[in-house]
Amino acid sequence: MMKLMNARVLQVVDEAFEDLELWYPVLRMREAGATVDIAGKERGKIYTGKYGVPCESTHAFEEINPNDYDVLLVPGGWAPDKLRRYEEVLNIVKAMDQEKKIIAQICHAGWVLISADIVKGVTMTSTPALIDDLKNAGAVWIDEPVVKSGHIVSSRRPGDLPQYMETIIEAVVKDLE
Repeated sequence: MMKLMNARVLQVVDEAFEDLELWYPVLRMREAGATVDIAGKERGKIYTGKYGVPCESTHAFEEINPNDYDVLLVPGGWAPDKLRRYEEVLNIVKAMDQEKKIIAQICHAGWVLISADIVKGVTMTSTPALIDDLKNAGAVWIDEPVVKSGHIVSSRRPGDLPQYMETIIEAVVKDLE
């Protein structure tokens, strides 16, 4: 299953990410043949998920050129509340949005897209805690396991990960054709 042999994926990370929402997509993308880089504020730092699973960054945000990537993955948990405060992360999101590259977010990750100011008019889903935030930022919120609106893919929670990843992988395959 090497559908994504030529795909480059960027996963952003910070402390208290939701363990499954980071690792499940990373492993599924690698399984499909994609190259996945993991960027944090510091290169080589070990970040810890909400349930104690570690994740070492391969790059620092400042080293990232968004043009090098086909997909951006933003995990949920409490990490998005930290990630949205880094200008480098918001610039990556904005650049990938401008180029209509796939931006995938799950659970609380919608905060990062809201702070990047890219959700107006986008149909999205999320954890129920973000309904008001997304609506106030101009998104159309619906309660579905996964929603693809243009190049933005959103999902609600860990239980939705299989459908979320199927949607992301299909979108990447289509983009690479």
